[in-house]
Amino acid sequence: MSELTTLARPYATAAFELASEQKQYDHWSDMLRFMAAVAHDGTMRAVLDSPRLSEEQTAELFIAVCEEKVDDQGRNFIRLLAENRRLTLLPEITALYEFMRREAEGRIDAEVVSAQEISKQQLAAIGNALKARFGREVNLTTRTDSDLLGGAIIRAGDLVIDGSIRGRLDKLTTALTH
Repeated sequence: MSELTTLARPYATAAFELASEQKQYDHWSDMLRFMAAVAHDGTMRAVLDSPRLSEEQTAELFIAVCEEKVDDQGRNFIRLLAENRRLTLLPEITALYEFMRREAEGRIDAEVVSAQEISKQQLAAIGNALKARFGREVNLTTRTDSDLLGGAIIRAGDLVIDGSIRGRLDKLTTALTH
């Protein structure tokens, strides 16, 4: 586990608990994504790393940039992060929050990488198979990779299914050399 993840986890958990209590998962997702985008901006990162600003000044500047995109709880969250010099962790906090949300809602994200476009029927079959395997709803995204010779690679949570021709050739090579 990375150090950033370890540092971000308590804040993500706090945000998730607030969202859960109020049944405002979407609202917190939107706020956190926006705050993460602001924190990720190069100019803002330079400001956040500046030793010239106090934690309070940093928080108020960050809040001013976010304006109406955050509510009172979001502003308090920003102040807490600034007080602990953790605003730069917002991208990690957001990722952890989204993971906790998917878990609570019984969803999992999966990506299908293929050499060619996948038909709607193929995508539906993959989605149904993953849903049966994980016992939860699956959010499927697709992309094509011209480096693949053929086939597809599926990533869902910790699971990676390499059905690409390159993956099969690598397995064959390994089998032949051992």
